[in-house]
Amino acid sequence: MIEIKTDASLRAMREAGRVVARALAAVRKQAAPGVTPRELDLTARAVLAEAGAGSPFLDYRPSWAPVPFPAVLCVSVNDAIVHGIPDGRPLADGDLVSVDCGALLAGWAGDAATSFTVGRPRPEDTRLVDTAHEALEAGIAAARVGNRIGDIAHAIGRVCRAAGYGVPDGFGGHGVGRTMHEDPGVPNEGRPGRGVRLRHGMVLALEPMLVAGGTDDYFTDRDGWTIRTLDGSRAAHTEHTVAVTDDGPRILTAL
Repeated sequence: MIEIKTDASLRAMREAGRVVARALAAVRKQAAPGVTPRELDLTARAVLAEAGAGSPFLDYRPSWAPVPFPAVLCVSVNDAIVHGIPDGRPLADGDLVSVDCGALLAGWAGDAATSFTVGRPRPEDTRLVDTAHEALEAGIAAARVGNRIGDIAHAIGRVCRAAGYGVPDGFGGHGVGRTMHEDPGVPNEGRPGRGVRLRHGMVLALEPMLVAGGTDDYFTDRDGWTIRTLDGSRAAHTEHTVAVTDDGPRILTAL
């Protein structure tokens, strides 16, 4: 069931979104060669705690997961697409990092992700990340009253495919509200004019995921969580929580 949020609820979700934005900004500022993903997770925990917010990631265990997720961040490095568990391996110069964070505040959730290079970027990684952000912007622009879920999916997928990147099958965005994952699902590729019609008060997490090698194939790592590219190429992941409103799309997780 899709919950339509009131304007008061959207304002409350914006506060949760601000916490997510602050956590991602703090993590990105800290990330450098020699810093570990586990240290980034501790920084995000501190931001959440200071805001009085909880984490929808910590101890989350969907039916397919062998163990609960042990962190408040997903930190996916290089060939990891999503769901990377923060560990103690120091980041290296040139690593491509995707960080996903959520917050629960006053009963509402926010969810966002960003990708960036640690240290000196490779040109091919810069292009990959830039395209991920372009795909996200295209999806946000399509999140308008009267459009359909398929319009968002088509906008995202068109940008990814035009650049020659893969789009992992079965992964995409979702509704957000009282919990991190709600209806409807929002694929990263699809046909325009199809799916649920968008209404004022719908809130969606849009999250393009791009594979540099152009393949859509992936596998799950031995930890049961981390999703990696099958060809070993690098991946990027961006995300915002977006409200559909009569005045146009409103990004709830912007800084």
